[in-house]
Amino acid sequence: MATKQPGFEESMARLEEIVRTLESGSEGLDRSLKLYEEGIALVRSCTERLDRAEQTVRQLQLGPDGSVTLTDFGSGDA
Repeated sequence: MATKQPGFEESMARLEEIVRTLESGSEGLDRSLKLYEEGIALVRSCTERLDRAEQTVRQLQLGPDGSVTLTDFGSGDA
């Protein structure tokens, strides 16, 4: 059975936990490296999710003539 990938919020919470642990210096080198690798994987996963989400977001813009147009997120001057 395939394991379910954690959601974005869960991934971010785990990433914050990893950062706190690494910043505390409480772990040895081997454990710190494993945590670092896990953190990098989480950053990549979250970045991919954000990129996919950005591609699906659409922005309504009001034109000078009062018309409303649907445009891709980030493509307008707003």
